[in-house]
Amino acid sequence: MARILRTVELMKAMVLTGITGVSAGSRPLAQMELAVPEPVEGEILIRVAACGVCHTELDEIEGRTAPPQFPIILGHQVVGHVVKCGPNAFRFQPGERVGVGWIFSACGTCVFCRNGNENLCPSFAATGRDVNGGYAEFMTAREAFAYPIPGCFSDVQAAPLLCAGAIGYRSLRLANIQNGQSLGLTGFGASAHLVLKMLNYRFPRSRCFVFARSRSEQSFAREIGAVWAGDTEEPPPELLDAIIDTTPVWKPIVFALQYLKSGGRLVINAIRKEPLDQDILMSLDYPRHLWMEKEIKSVANVARRDIRDFLEIASRIPIIPEIQVFPLESANDALIELKERKIRGAKVLCGSARPPRQIPLPAVL
Repeated sequence: MARILRTVELMKAMVLTGITGVSAGSRPLAQMELAVPEPVEGEILIRVAACGVCHTELDEIEGRTAPPQFPIILGHQVVGHVVKCGPNAFRFQPGERVGVGWIFSACGTCVFCRNGNENLCPSFAATGRDVNGGYAEFMTAREAFAYPIPGCFSDVQAAPLLCAGAIGYRSLRLANIQNGQSLGLTGFGASAHLVLKMLNYRFPRSRCFVFARSRSEQSFAREIGAVWAGDTEEPPPELLDAIIDTTPVWKPIVFALQYLKSGGRLVINAIRKEPLDQDILMSLDYPRHLWMEKEIKSVANVARRDIRDFLEIASRIPIIPEIQVFPLESANDALIELKERKIRGAKVLCGSARPPRQIPLPAVL
């Protein structure tokens, strides 16, 4: 047998190896060097330039929506450039800038997909949970689930638009408000601050009321257009037509139902809720919280049209998110700040511009 050398390209990645807690001083993700993935049928290889940090990553790490296998690379708000196209992938060319969101794939044939609700597909697969995501220097994605990025956004500005923006857009659509009706936002992180910017543009006569436990979040909300901001338990100056909840806990839901008008709608924008205050649901009082035809609607994932439509709207307004940038190696620090509610806008990991490291490996013919 003849032995020759072949070359393997390595990339840097922040990897989750199992379910764990996130707290000050913890390091839930391990920095590793892994082989650069190879795109298969219908896929593209992307050099990651930026990846947004989402609360859903905390749900994955802590097991509320656990990945089906480990190790896994998290991250589903990805912006980068196409490096290589797999077989029968012709939609993008090498060098083009693309984005990838939470929806990695759907079956395309079930009743939900046929009706345009692929977010409800039983075979829905999520980027960064069911397949490797963007907390790395390279990733693969199905070209049918990648999106051109408008030129008015930088890489780090575009990243939060792919999930925080798109899920906020879907939430606002589900809130079903008309221009002039009032909207509440409970929790004021990455998604909610983009909803407020969108509300100001699409419904200029509507007034926004923000509920947030952090004084800094309340102040930030007033800075960008909220007419009122207060604590979760603080009654707003008027009852509201709709409220969008973006928090990971239960108390805001109970108080939001109390602050709705008759016939009002509560939209819960969360993949999962943490169990720490779930017992507050025992305080629900039917006449006060649920009667008079109040509605509760949950948001499940996003469809491709949500991302496409929001990117077009965001570029037209334009919506420029507030961002805090972290190097890829500091992903754990960004996650801990998110867990501790140290939030102003969106947190984004900035990818490396370095070429992949090449190492020779022995191969046998």
